[in-house]
Amino acid sequence: MKQKSNKREVETASSLNERLGLSFSNFSLLTRALTHRSYANEHQDGSEDNERLEYLGDAVLDFIVAEWAYRHFPERPEGDLTKVRSHLVRNEHLAEFARQIDLGGALRLGRGERTSGGYLRDSVLGSAFEALLGAIYLDSDFDKVRNFMLPFLEPVQDTILDEVNDPKSQFQEEVQAYKMGPILYRVISTSGPDHARMYEVEVEINGKVMGRGSGSSKANAEREAARDALKKL
Repeated sequence: MKQKSNKREVETASSLNERLGLSFSNFSLLTRALTHRSYANEHQDGSEDNERLEYLGDAVLDFIVAEWAYRHFPERPEGDLTKVRSHLVRNEHLAEFARQIDLGGALRLGRGERTSGGYLRDSVLGSAFEALLGAIYLDSDFDKVRNFMLPFLEPVQDTILDEVNDPKSQFQEEVQAYKMGPILYRVISTSGPDHARMYEVEVEINGKVMGRGSGSSKANAEREAARDALKKL
């Protein structure tokens, strides 16, 4: 998707409502969902920021994703369902959902926040997406929010279990949670003929080797290195 210039005129709440077919009856709710704290602080015109709506939207979203996972993966244990829910409500996924509907172009941001590209930032977009869900819930009902969310969830049904059970993804989540630093995978050796090549990989954080693994491809070796690192973590 082509990104917007920060000089582009901000899309109005009315236009967003029509474009997404939201059918808001209370436009002040939608406007508040689109209002970042930086805008409210700058204008001092009584504009409320979207943080309370974000809080509400977060709770509604958590239930919707949990229900969706429960219904779509009836054979999976509770632990897998928890992983699916946690994975899908991560901020980077919410930011991607926001990009799919071009939510950034409708956000009301302070001058500095807009100039620095806040409408492209995951933290801003993810929070605004949750605030939008909160606003839809208050303006209508739970079913309206669920119906709004399903088109974002259905496309990932076939891949989400592989994603959440991938040791590289799990390792990355752990490292990010504890802010340990960037992850580096490095091939340290190869062996065998071309048709049966074996790779050995190390995974490092801040120059410290956290795990080693081998496999018939670099991708497989990286997964084994991540699995080894997870055990040590």
